[in-house]
Amino acid sequence: MKKPPPPELLIVDDERSVLNALARVVHRHFGPALEVASTTLPDQALRWAAERPFAVVVSDLRMPAHDGLRLLTEIAALQPHAVLLLLTGSADFAAAQRAVNQVGVFRYLTKPWDDEELVAHLRAALQHHDVLHERARQADAWARSHGHLSPQDAERHRLESMEPGITRVEWGPLGEVLMPPLDDTPGGNGRASR
Repeated sequence: MKKPPPPELLIVDDERSVLNALARVVHRHFGPALEVASTTLPDQALRWAAERPFAVVVSDLRMPAHDGLRLLTEIAALQPHAVLLLLTGSADFAAAQRAVNQVGVFRYLTKPWDDEELVAHLRAALQHHDVLHERARQADAWARSHGHLSPQDAERHRLESMEPGITRVEWGPLGEVLMPPLDDTPGGNGRASR
């Protein structure tokens, strides 16, 4: 059995300098154990979230084109097991509370951040993702053992556990399979370069 790919982190912030600083911290502390995708465009983040699974998503709260709470809500609808983190200015405490209570944000981080605290929050988020993933796997196993899944659903769950996202297919209006768009990022994989 081939080794599963490393978990993937999505970072969304309208300031490129913030994205670069966050990516540097992540690369320095996690290395190849955590893939990073980053974008200044919330619409791009939503497209990626529709195409591939993310273990953790970090979004800025205040972005001109798209509110961070709304973005995290939309990503959570696409990926209910993704762990959500909100990046806020220190004056946005009320919005951060709302994010935790209404959107299900795991934690909120303040700007400017302390690198060690940021890494600790990311490690906790990754552990929480593993717990959620394991619970879902156990629930699927229980359902299969009690005859609650059709053979097709059982096979779909088995394939998803081996290759997350493999069973997600977009269909066109005439029944054709739609291929995902090619990325317009350098390297073609939509991931931040190292």
